[in-house]
Amino acid sequence: MSIVVKDLVKIYGDQRAVDHASFEAGSGEIVGFIGPNGAGKSTIMKIICGYISATSGSVLVNRLDVERQSMDVKRNIGYLPEHNPLYLDMFVKEYLAFVAGLYRLGSATKRRVSEIVEATGLGNEQHKKIGVLSKGYRQRVGLAQALIHDPAVLILDEPTTGLDPNQIIEIRTLISETGKSKTVLLSTHIMQEVEAICQRTIIINKGKIVANASVSDLVKQYNKPLEDVFHELTQ
Repeated sequence: MSIVVKDLVKIYGDQRAVDHASFEAGSGEIVGFIGPNGAGKSTIMKIICGYISATSGSVLVNRLDVERQSMDVKRNIGYLPEHNPLYLDMFVKEYLAFVAGLYRLGSATKRRVSEIVEATGLGNEQHKKIGVLSKGYRQRVGLAQALIHDPAVLILDEPTTGLDPNQIIEIRTLISETGKSKTVLLSTHIMQEVEAICQRTIIINKGKIVANASVSDLVKQYNKPLEDVFHELTQ
């Protein structure tokens, strides 16, 4: 398995943000990670990426321990946070080359930037400043920086929030194509998104995993649409 989360706990003061969460995700799998605001989704994603530490429990990414091998884990992960942080005064191509430099791609930088510009549909925008791009294209830049080093695992936190219907379809298609060869953990509030592109969904509520199954199995088990299943499990 590319991601193995075991008995994960994260406590902030008196608040238990993550409460003994365990799950796995494998290569070639897009896993929907859904829950109400404050359920612990982003916290778990940040722990997987090594940005914050767990109180207890363990996380392995490609058999690498997040706590003990954090730099190696970061080389294996591409991360798009909910609030996509970009250098708005940089040109798209310049920014991607800068990110490639952070990952020390060296002589492969030029080739890899060209590949990822094409893969993410940024060809006509690559010589523009990021600050003048639409939100949809900024999301593409965010995905491009997450993919530039060809990571085995992709962590996406609300990648289609605020996009128009056409942009949503384009980003979903890009994620679906990417997910054929990588492990994708996708956080979203959009049930149709989970149904459209995820092979499996994990539902979290108050820091606990309350469901972990394919969409079809959950719908069959509860005899309800996914949105109604979600509301029942997160009341």
